[in-house]
Amino acid sequence: MNKYKHLFFDLDRTLWDFDTNNTETFRELYAHFQLEALGVEEVTAFYKKYQKINLALWDAYKKAEITKKDLNFQRFYQSLLLYTIDNAELATLMGAYYVKESPLKTHLYPHTLETLEKLHRKYQMHIITNGFDEVQYIKMENSGLMRFFDKIITSEAAGYKKPDKRIFEYALQQAGATVQESIIIGDDPEADIYGACLVGMDQIWVKHLPLKPELTRATYSVNELKEITAIL
Repeated sequence: MNKYKHLFFDLDRTLWDFDTNNTETFRELYAHFQLEALGVEEVTAFYKKYQKINLALWDAYKKAEITKKDLNFQRFYQSLLLYTIDNAELATLMGAYYVKESPLKTHLYPHTLETLEKLHRKYQMHIITNGFDEVQYIKMENSGLMRFFDKIITSEAAGYKKPDKRIFEYALQQAGATVQESIIIGDDPEADIYGACLVGMDQIWVKHLPLKPELTRATYSVNELKEITAIL
């Protein structure tokens, strides 16, 4: 008999195709603010530079070194500064545009809905995410994911970010689950896999981005979401 009763899913880059949705949003943002006319190079190169800045700022945010507001402003302000555009007002507008438009995108990874449909018949399912409350709920509503999940655990609500084991403890408490009957499904070897190990929870590593290093051996590994049904 399968020991699992509760499935905890990561959202971004596990179910919701963050990279496809983000690229689409960024192209629209680039056109909306007429960045080419301001001397910003073509959108692909600009986006690559933005990604490096954004990643560094997210790391700082995870360590509580900056606030959510700082993150959303600085990632665009610093990106514009690369082109000698010192415009705080524009950076603020770009940040607001991104937060509003990005979660409206609906690209999911292949087999997401069919896999969730099958699992939903057998398990209680929950989301555990480091994303912002107002963004993650909109993503789920617009992409048809909300109906599958009982509890939505965000780092904002928990007060801790993955891989801190306290967000996993909070999630278990919210779901009324024990660690022995729970498993996490996620793409990030640090936030999801290593984080779950800290609290003793089993894991399924979804290798959408197979070049990421494995920090600790996952309980299970899959290359596509549909492979999960052979495990659970």
